[in-house]
Amino acid sequence: MREEIAKYLKTRTELEGGLYLEGEIENGFKRVLMTLEEYGRQISGCMKCDLGKTRKNFVFGKGDPKSKIVFIGEAPGADEDAQGIPFVGRAGKLLDEILRDHNFKTEEVYICNILKCRPPGNRDPLPDEIASCEPYLIRQLEMIKPKMIVALGRIAAQTLLRNNTPIGKMRGNTYLYNEIPFFVIYHPAAILRNPNWRKDVDQDMMKIRRFFDVN
Repeated sequence: MREEIAKYLKTRTELEGGLYLEGEIENGFKRVLMTLEEYGRQISGCMKCDLGKTRKNFVFGKGDPKSKIVFIGEAPGADEDAQGIPFVGRAGKLLDEILRDHNFKTEEVYICNILKCRPPGNRDPLPDEIASCEPYLIRQLEMIKPKMIVALGRIAAQTLLRNNTPIGKMRGNTYLYNEIPFFVIYHPAAILRNPNWRKDVDQDMMKIRRFFDVN
């Protein structure tokens, strides 16, 4: 395995630059062989935006690093910031309930946010914060290689799909994010405020479960 990676990296270096550099090969090894957990630790000191100055904890993600399905919210809240784990507050408990109701085990899914640090007062993420943090999410997804993504809420969906479509029109449809099938459901926090939306989430989750079962 290591020999095959070395050959590939050497060939790519020669094709791209005509020069075989040991340092580039070593960096390539580190990138290819790094685990998701190691990557999370590597970037946990990020100070690319001002949220690094106000956070208590960097909130990377939780769950199966080889999961077929990834649930993505917008940003950590107060409970998540305190514990360094996504979706551990009231909305997180409701998400756990929704997953159980549709036969997903929490240990077989992966859950994260676009932002890894909490915006003060739980305000919406700012464009520069998203621009700083989304590359980390993209790398997470490259390492996990999921078969499908589920956006939790309007902001996550609109941010990743680069649109302003109301969530009521997005839910129920299937999109693509970097060639990965992409679904949209209401955020658990929104369901806490509007319990009637739970039936819509259950309807969407049944479709998501069917897709999961055949992929």
